[in-house]
Amino acid sequence: MNNELNAESSVTLTLDGRDEALLLFGSRDQHLRMIRDALGVRIIARGEVVHIEGQENQVDQADRVFQQLRQSLRSQGNLTSENVRTILAVVLENDDRQSPQNLTALDKNRYVRARTDGQARYIHAMRDNELTFCIGPAGTGKTYLAVGMAVGMLRQGQVKRMVLVRPAVEAGERLGFLPGDMTAKIHPYLRPLLDALGDMLEPEQVKRYLEHDIIEIAPLAYMRGRTLNQALIILDEGQNATIPQMKMFLTRMGQGSKIIVTGDITQSDLPKQTRSGLADAVARLEGIDHISVVYLGEADIVRHPLVQAIVKAYESDKPRRRRATESS
Repeated sequence: MNNELNAESSVTLTLDGRDEALLLFGSRDQHLRMIRDALGVRIIARGEVVHIEGQENQVDQADRVFQQLRQSLRSQGNLTSENVRTILAVVLENDDRQSPQNLTALDKNRYVRARTDGQARYIHAMRDNELTFCIGPAGTGKTYLAVGMAVGMLRQGQVKRMVLVRPAVEAGERLGFLPGDMTAKIHPYLRPLLDALGDMLEPEQVKRYLEHDIIEIAPLAYMRGRTLNQALIILDEGQNATIPQMKMFLTRMGQGSKIIVTGDITQSDLPKQTRSGLADAVARLEGIDHISVVYLGEADIVRHPLVQAIVKAYESDKPRRRRATESS
């Protein structure tokens, strides 16, 4: 058994070009040295090719680290030593999925947990920062893990309230004409958040929390003029917030609170001439202490396997077309 665990292995990665290699390796190859020292692998980099050798589990870890670094590089355009340290910590803690990042217990045998290294980075960011932006396509667990973080903090007494917010763009946020109280009016627009809550809490508990304002659900427009203390506040579908709305929302944070903003900047429902408040906020705020921006990608999609293929097809710049001359 020990021989199997200590089996030698290797993997060769081909990068997209010299520019990617220079950014990935870091100044004087410092990123490569960090990976080598942390994982105990041998790394040989020549031009655009990276060859990794070592024990099988260590090579697997290194491969996953490079995947995460390349994804971050594509999203952010650069890498820092802190990025490398964070990804190394995530991969080591999430090694082989045997010690997954648990957010909260659903019961004795079930947990809300990271299922990919990217999701583990997201959990790290939520735990370590007061404001976290998570950007990624459908199915990557952006909303589900944010709700899991809120439920976990609520159960542990770290916050007193959970506030779930979403822009009701489809209704123009003019909800007065809809029947019922505020919960009933906004219910259709918060369905993903409520579905996640339903997985983590008993229906009676959700109802009781709503009745006692421990859980609050509201459209984004109704956040104006408020200060929220000791709360975890989630803005879902943040790409549908305008710049003034995003500024208004982010400044609702009070003492002892955290904010999590999720969204997919490629799927904005705002008018074409209106810039997304999510894209604007990320550009303005990235790099500020206690603010983290996490990008998830196709590899983090945890829904039906076909969802990855569907997302990839829709994001392709040149979708395949059937030639007119092809015979039927």
